[in-house]
This record gives sequence, C-alpha cells and structure tokens, in this order.
Amino acid sequence: MPNWNDILKEIQNFQSQHAAQASLAVDIVRRKHLHKLHNYVKRNVIAYYSGFLSKPGILQSDINDEDKNGFMMATHRLDRSLGLDLIIHTPGGSIAATQSIVDYLHQMYGNNIRAIVPQIAMSAGTMIACSCKTILMSKHSNLGSIDPYLKGVPAYGVIDEFKRAYKEIKRDPAKTPIWQTIIGQYRPTFLGQCENAIKWSNQFVEEQLATVMFEGDPQAIDKAKGIVKKLTDPKKPHDRHIHYDECANDIGLNVQRIEDDDKLQDLILTVHHCFMLTLMNTRAYKIIENHLGTALVKKEEIVQVRPQQPT
Repeated sequence: MPNWNDILKEIQNFQSQHAAQASLAVDIVRRKHLHKLHNYVKRNVIAYYSGFLSKPGILQSDINDEDKNGFMMATHRLDRSLGLDLIIHTPGGSIAATQSIVDYLHQMYGNNIRAIVPQIAMSAGTMIACSCKTILMSKHSNLGSIDPYLKGVPAYGVIDEFKRAYKEIKRDPAKTPIWQTIIGQYRPTFLGQCENAIKWSNQFVEEQLATVMFEGDPQAIDKAKGIVKKLTDPKKPHDRHIHYDECANDIGLNVQRIEDDDKLQDLILTVHHCFMLTLMNTRAYKIIENHLGTALVKKEEIVQVRPQQPT
C-alpha cells in the first residue's frame, strides 16, 4: 500500500520526467488516483477536502454556502444512476449550508450515497455522513459530536449555564452579581437562538438517519433518536473523536471498515494522501473534485506589501 512518502516520490518523479508540467504534478497524480477509485467502485466519486489541518484558522475552510457551487460543478455531466461515494475531510461548519448541500445531493443521487471518511469528519461533517446510507471508516478515522456552536460558543453549554445560574441565584441571591457578569456577556435573544439551533440540528440528523441510513427499518425512528442523543451528549467535549468501534457498537451507526477490502483501502488512502499533500504544498485550502478531474479549488490570496516610498 502506498504511504505518504510513496505518493510524494510519485509526484517528484513526475516533475523530473515531465518538466513542462512540473507545476501540475500534484493535480495530475491526484486525479489519476481519484479516477482509479472510481474505476474500482463503479460509482461516482466526489472528494470534499478542507485544509483546516495544514492551514489552521483560515477563513472559509469550513462548510459554507459557497461549497454548493463546487458540488454542482462536480455533479454536472455525471451519470447519477451510479450513485455517489462522497469522501469527506472537514472540521464542520454551517448547519444551514450543510442541510442545503445534503438536500441537493439527495435530489441528484437519491439515497444512493455512501460517505467515506479517511481521517476526520467533525460536527457538520458528521451530519453529512449521517445523511448517507453507510459510512466507510478506517482504524484511524473519526466522526465527531453534532452539538451546534453559535459564534464559537457551544449551544448546550449556554443553556446549561443559564440553568445553573437560575438554580444558584434562587438558592443564594448573593450570587446574582457574579452571574450578571457572566450572563451579561450574551447578547439579547442568544439563549433562544441556542435552543433553536439544537432543535434544528437534532431534527435534521434524526430525519436523515430515519429516511436514509435506516430506510425501511421498522425501528428507524427510535434508532435515529438514540443516535442523535449519543452524538449530542453535552457531558462530553465537542471536539472528541469518535472512532469506528464506538460508531458501530456504542452509537449504532451503519459503518463499514475500509480495511475489509484491501484494494479499496489501498485506493482510498492513496487518494487521501494525494489531497493532503496538495493542501500542504500548495495555496489550496479547499478542494471539491470529482473522478473526472472537474474541481473547485479555493486558494489563499498572496498579499504583496510594497515598501513605503520615502517622502
């Protein structure tokens, strides 16, 4: 199985053998392996990669409404009857954008969508995975909690804090000034927004699980509710990594091990290394690309600062 260094050497060999195309080497090698994966699974393949690990803190690396343009571009001219294998690597993002993207993909491919998580699909990325028939994961793959954040603040945490403040002030009014300082940092209506965000995200994931992943299962609704409850446990940190065994045995998601098929594992991880090397060694911070090489690539801007002329 090719590892990270093997793919890097392949890119370097291409650069040395094709000097005229050296600057395109990472793209050519990546697209070659993405097409190999398509040839093996006989399904459409779209990769959705964020550079949040190699370029932490960069704006727009999360899931947002602009991403739909990439998915529209990647879907154009594909044979939708083949279904879709969606490779996801993301820290999460907007609930509204996630719901809109999922709705679009289901309109294009019905429920015939598999999620592939080679490494990380957190928060809203987990929501997308839960909107698929099955989720393919490796030993090192992980999903995350789906409890929503508003402006970087955990919605469940805000509600718990309000409840705690109410109880403590009721029991001991002398604590009122302390809690006023804390609660006063929240803007008006923020508590209601947190409650609505939790309700919205939970209902969305429950619906996707019941109608897609557990379609036709007489216990679909109960399974969906149980899974959402476990994925939104406020007692556990939002950034916790949920690996295969917990996903399958404790949470109850429909997951499959990528390692069960050696050839598939080889192809998926090779593609993953290609994308990670692209994000690490170029200005790209987000890539949405299909097996035909059609892609939307977002890149960091280079800001040139000219020295000030002496007056």
